[in-house]
Amino acid sequence: MPNKYIGKWRITEMEQWDKDFIDLVVPGHIALKKNRLGSFQFGAVAGEIDYRIERIGDLERLEFTWEGQDDNDPACGRGWAVVDGKELHGRLYFHLGDESWFKATKVS
Repeated sequence: MPNKYIGKWRITEMEQWDKDFIDLVVPGHIALKKNRLGSFQFGAVAGEIDYRIERIGDLERLEFTWEGQDDNDPACGRGWAVVDGKELHGRLYFHLGDESWFKATKVS
């Protein structure tokens, strides 16, 4: 079964941060590779992703943990995402901190 999550996704919207912050350093994005690894960046937050695709009943979703930095301070957390039509919808959690839903569109 093909992995529909693989590729680069452009973050278009987040619950906690506006578009100017999402694209502060580089265009906000999530990149997922075949080897269950990936990366993301939005604002001053960047992280490396370790993901698994989980099936819960009829629902398939990508579950991940991440480790990286928030404005050069160490940061880590977890999250999940689902493909909804042509978009990736999910939620990103900072360990002991903020959380936000996000939307992204596939760019490659």
